[in-house]
Amino acid sequence: MTIRRVAVALAAALTLSVGAGALPAQAMVADPIVKPQRGTINPHKVKWTSAKPYKKGKYLKVTWWSGPQECYALDHVKVKETRKKVTVTLYEGSVKDNGFCIAIAVKKTTLVKLKAPLGKRKVVDGAN
Repeated sequence: MTIRRVAVALAAALTLSVGAGALPAQAMVADPIVKPQRGTINPHKVKWTSAKPYKKGKYLKVTWWSGPQECYALDHVKVKETRKKVTVTLYEGSVKDNGFCIAIAVKKTTLVKLKAPLGKRKVVDGAN
């Protein structure tokens, strides 16, 4: 019985991966942009994995790993800019009345508008 379940799971995974190849490359690569939503429960700092200049350095695309958006949402972003560096701090919290949440990693991205283009300034994670 166990071998059969494994075989069915492998067949399903293969079918999904072959079917995914039929999608346009853009649909498989694009990360949805998450916008802050105030009012989460217990907002706290979260570490991000990358911050890349966007739109000629006027914005940063900041990416991090979290849980499903229905359970964990970006509450707000703090940005501190100096001549030499930009410090970006993400705050995420639990969503009210989120009920049952599955434990799954979700890659999230948000856009952060800068007061001045990034230029040669260093980008630092404020959660460290």
